[in-house]
Amino acid sequence: MSEPQGSEGTTQRLPVIERAPEAPPPPVVGDHGPEGRFWSARRVPAAVVALLVLAVAGMFLYDVAAVRAHRPAMAWRRELAHQLAHRPLDDTWVLVGAGVAAALGVWLIVLAATPGLRGVLPMRRVHPDVHAGLHREAAALVLRDRAMEIAGVQSARVRMGRSRADVHVVSHFRELDDVQEDLEASLGAAISGMGLSRPPALRVRVRRIGRKG
Repeated sequence: MSEPQGSEGTTQRLPVIERAPEAPPPPVVGDHGPEGRFWSARRVPAAVVALLVLAVAGMFLYDVAAVRAHRPAMAWRRELAHQLAHRPLDDTWVLVGAGVAAALGVWLIVLAATPGLRGVLPMRRVHPDVHAGLHREAAALVLRDRAMEIAGVQSARVRMGRSRADVHVVSHFRELDDVQEDLEASLGAAISGMGLSRPPALRVRVRRIGRKG
């Protein structure tokens, strides 16, 4: 085979093309451990607490300013000071007020220490910058649709929790054991395909439709 010739009968070198090395795929962060739950913004409790604190602080500030301006204190503060000075600590109303204040404090601490958003199931993180979640209602709908595709299933009801998925199915033909076996296989594959960080345990209950009359 002859080499390619140039216009003047000389050998012509072909251009050399170098391919850049392919970038490695991003690491799968979710494989190193379960993802945490999403944190709620707690907008409503925060707004209520802020308004209450603002109202109480505003009243006390106004009353203190009035006293500094040589005006009489407000009647509610005089009555409150009188009640605090004369009521003993074991009085019923003092105990009730202390219990309500303690309950509100515990409630605020629980809201601050817990993530909330119980209706969102965290998914495995396939990209470092993306944290995805799946609503429990949507996951339950997927399982219900998958259950209705099984032969012999007349109706299906799914209750999706954070740690367990309860599926109640009514079958109108086929053997119940066969229907349950197909349901467990199909629904187990559906749960695995959701990509959840903590796949819930599956519990399937199949019953025969009741006779009328």
